[in-house]
Amino acid sequence: MSTADLLIEIGTEELPPKFLNTLSNDFKGLIEAELQQAKLSFDACEVFAAPRRFGLLIKGLMDQQADYVNEKRGPAVSAGMKDGEPTKALLGFARGCGVDVSELQTVATDKGEWFAYTETISGQKTVDLVPQMLLHALNKLPIAKRMRWESNEFEFVRPVRWIVLLYGNDVIETEIMGVTSGRTTRGHRFHSEGTLTINAPSDYEALLLNDGKVMANFNDRKAAIVAQVEKATAQYGQAIMLPALLDEVTALVEWPVVLVGQFEEHFLDVPQEALISTMQDNQKYFPIVDKDGKLTRYFCFVSNIESENPQEVISGNERVIRPRFSDADFFWNSDKKIPLADYLPRLATTIFQTQLGSQKDKTDRVGALSAVIARSIGADVEITAQAASLYKSDLLSNMVQEFPELQGTMGRYYALEQGLDARTAHALEQVYWPKFAGDRLPESKEAQALAIAERLDTIVGIFAIGQIPTGSRDPYSLRRAALGILRISIEKEIDLDLKDLINVAFMNLPQALQKDDVEEKVLNYILERMKAYTAELGIAHDTFESISALDLNNPLDILRRLRAITAFRTTDAAHSLIQSNKRISNILTKNLKDQAAMTVDAALLQEDAEKALFAAISSIEPALKDAMQAHDYVATLSHLSTLAAPLDQFFTETMVMCDDLAVRENRLHLLNLIRQYFKNMADLSLLQDI
Repeated sequence: MSTADLLIEIGTEELPPKFLNTLSNDFKGLIEAELQQAKLSFDACEVFAAPRRFGLLIKGLMDQQADYVNEKRGPAVSAGMKDGEPTKALLGFARGCGVDVSELQTVATDKGEWFAYTETISGQKTVDLVPQMLLHALNKLPIAKRMRWESNEFEFVRPVRWIVLLYGNDVIETEIMGVTSGRTTRGHRFHSEGTLTINAPSDYEALLLNDGKVMANFNDRKAAIVAQVEKATAQYGQAIMLPALLDEVTALVEWPVVLVGQFEEHFLDVPQEALISTMQDNQKYFPIVDKDGKLTRYFCFVSNIESENPQEVISGNERVIRPRFSDADFFWNSDKKIPLADYLPRLATTIFQTQLGSQKDKTDRVGALSAVIARSIGADVEITAQAASLYKSDLLSNMVQEFPELQGTMGRYYALEQGLDARTAHALEQVYWPKFAGDRLPESKEAQALAIAERLDTIVGIFAIGQIPTGSRDPYSLRRAALGILRISIEKEIDLDLKDLINVAFMNLPQALQKDDVEEKVLNYILERMKAYTAELGIAHDTFESISALDLNNPLDILRRLRAITAFRTTDAAHSLIQSNKRISNILTKNLKDQAAMTVDAALLQEDAEKALFAAISSIEPALKDAMQAHDYVATLSHLSTLAAPLDQFFTETMVMCDDLAVRENRLHLLNLIRQYFKNMADLSLLQDI
């Protein structure tokens, strides 16, 4: 059995740039799955993706499947033969196998002898299997929106214009989406004419690069862009290359050429975020900043052609950006003259959500809730209140109407321009932090109080109107809001009583929306997000369950407990205490009717082991209470760990369910007392043993 390389290229019209990298990698995964299912091994699989193509080079692919033996089991020998003649069951089995009864074998099993038919199946050739595999993979691609073209009935993300399908030096002939496969590809739309003939799969990448002016490998093309950008911008500063924008630009060009343009100095008077936003979002440019992060008048962009007159290309891009900058300049100079407070009447006529009222209603609710939070965390209540009343005002400014992503940022600029307290100004921006996973968090206590209140009001309100997120739908980004609350609380070390705050937010809603089960659902929803958050921190699932069983609602306190339990599980006492807690839980669940009964009568303690256990818990009670009150959970578990040996001895030497009812009840109360001390910290019975 030999091997050869397989080349697949799907040539199309320009593919959606934000989808290209995902599309090509999904295609790779699907083809690999098809090959594995067919039991066709290969050495490596390289993926290609450019604006007008995606494909794979599969190296060292087997030329056919291995032969395999297929055994069909028939009736038992006792049921297949009667008086030396085959029964109907045996004749039917032989007929189904396409053979005579004489060609059947018998096999012995632990359940007796059975008739069987064994045949050797020849493996299929790879070239015969690939067309169907390719069709399956293309049909399975997760494409959100497919299209038809010309008079065809089939659909794909973009019209397919050519298909390359080579195994070794030979074409695998097939027709897919109206296109016949071959060995010809196409180069750059402007730098290459006609078609290019591929003699062997290994020639593909170099042929496109040298003759077609196409860098087919996505990662190589991206690396080339980064290198060119760094070289071109070295004398001006440093280019801001956001990963998502870099990927998008890489997907837009086949032959990247980086050029540097500039704009008039006076535009730098406009808040740089507005200029950066239009360069990145509208023009796909990379802004250039100085060593202090301040925007310069230079930018770089990636062209898809190597022009004989690059200055003409640069001038064209400079002309395109100038009107956008002029608009931003006009918006800035007109907006900053309007006090933020003057927007408040218009907020009352701007809908936040039909059932939840206007944006003014929203700011009023957030103001009331943020005041409660501000007092509890030591923030300036007046600054928090001022920020809460104004944080939606910039929504109505011309700049934010044009650039919605600048909401909050422009509020900060306008507030500072209008002489408001800097703490208020920064809170107007930081109320929206974090915007995405890993984003920075609000810095001041006032901003933190406002950010928590804004998110919590949204979650409670949306739950109250019944629009609870599902697996696929979360139009109000409640998952992100919940995670933001958790991150601010935990990473800024803010103690929050979520249950109380949810109640405050709930009572601020219109009375018609105050339904009985909303508060509980919101609390459970946020704590479910915490399970995912702590899993990313390396907290084990059962560790989280041991804490969630306690019905706690302070995220920071929960995390402190989780970290203490995680450390405890590595100690020598962990195994013994986990087992003891499981045993205690089982005994009490079955035998203790009054779960609050914890009074131990020392006079009824008879065995040395139970006396020792009672003495052990009594001796650490003061220290346990002090540690719990101080939220020192490492110390709490250290004290509880001293019970490991007394508990082991107790279960070895003492029969809990003895005949004497009073003694039995007393022992159950002793175990219940111990369980409650453990459950003040965590329910260790829910931990998997280590």
